Amino acid sequence: MKARVVVTLKPGVLDPQGKAIEGALGSLGVKGVASVRQGKVFDVELAAGDPAEARASLEAACQKLLANTVIENYSIDV
Repeated sequence: MKARVVVTLKPGVLDPQGKAIEGALGSLGVKGVASVRQGKVFDVELAAGDPAEARASLEAACQKLLANTVIENYSIDV
């Protein structure tokens, strides 16, 4: 079973890497970029056959390793 976990910074948390990307895009001539927020994507293949079991497993993975839940949000798509 395949799943995707998307981790993003919570609103209000400073994102220096996003700001650097925003500046670089402007330097490259990309017009109209108002703001950039950087995140992480994890594509995971699970042995679980049940979507609920897979989701529970990924919830635990996010809480323990994939996301810093103090400053990041995450979403899981199984």
